[in-house]
Amino acid sequence: MRWLASELHTHTFHSDGRQSLLELASGAAKLGFDCIALTDHNTMSGLGDSELIERETGVVIIPGMEWTTFYGHMVTIGLQDFVDWRKTGQSEIHEGISMVHGRGGLAGMAHPFRIGNPVCTGCYWEYEIKDWNDLDYIEVWSGTFASVKPENRRAFALWTDRLNAGIRIAATSGRDWHEQANTDEPLSVTYLGLDDEPGTISQKAVRALAQGRVSVTVGPLVTMEAEAAGALYSIGESVSVRNEADTIQLHVKLDFSVRQTLWELPKQDFTLKIMGNSGTLAQCAAGSADQLYGFSIPAYGLIWARAELWGVVKGVRTMIAFTNATYFDTVSTKIRGMKE
Repeated sequence: MRWLASELHTHTFHSDGRQSLLELASGAAKLGFDCIALTDHNTMSGLGDSELIERETGVVIIPGMEWTTFYGHMVTIGLQDFVDWRKTGQSEIHEGISMVHGRGGLAGMAHPFRIGNPVCTGCYWEYEIKDWNDLDYIEVWSGTFASVKPENRRAFALWTDRLNAGIRIAATSGRDWHEQANTDEPLSVTYLGLDDEPGTISQKAVRALAQGRVSVTVGPLVTMEAEAAGALYSIGESVSVRNEADTIQLHVKLDFSVRQTLWELPKQDFTLKIMGNSGTLAQCAAGSADQLYGFSIPAYGLIWARAELWGVVKGVRTMIAFTNATYFDTVSTKIRGMKE
């Protein structure tokens, strides 16, 4: 599977950015990104030259827009046309999400716990979500050196809480990139796993996000496969467990070759964790080289699992990377779901 290095939250002169789309895409190419989503505030006018700029820079440009309202910011990706945000009230976000889906887009909650009014109008999410299944993803890491920010920890905890409730929802990072300013802070990358079905790279990227084939990192790429009854399942897929007495085999790969000269971590022993709905399922030490790690996880009561890589970044012990969830359908989880 090809994993596309992506930045999914960007801005240009067409909203409050201080860069053209050409400058943005050229900067993305220098940072090793294969793909960006242009998500200007409440406009898609910046996409006029996107095909020309794609050819010039080699960077895939996904059409999008950031709904910027008094009640929250919602990143919409893969839109085929402008979707008007102005009539969506605080209790009507599901109507807005439906309109986004109707235009071929995905709807993601942007930086939900960033400071809001009056410092940043609408940056704190206040829309009333009645059915979390309608939302496609949560931007859990926002900005640079995202893992250490308290508001991002809250967003990550919100995602985990939704997974524990049985909601199958993706998680991404987004720099909220406004200008070509140098920074020595770690940059997050959202990797999207492309399928072999027909479509453009942009269409495949949107499909990967919709199906949860996502891994986020400030360094090495972490991927995971689940093995059950002789079949392999990728990140975002659902594993049907026939016998809850069985164990699930998880294969986690660390790839340190990605964007190799564009990030740096101190030499160290990392910690690789398998997390799930009951907490930490397994963990082991991991070295600074490409390697495949295996874990055996009891199937009983398992709803979801993801891999996390922890270590030291700029003197701080923090999360370095995480995969999105792989899901499990077992007898106990089905019964629990019926009771809920």
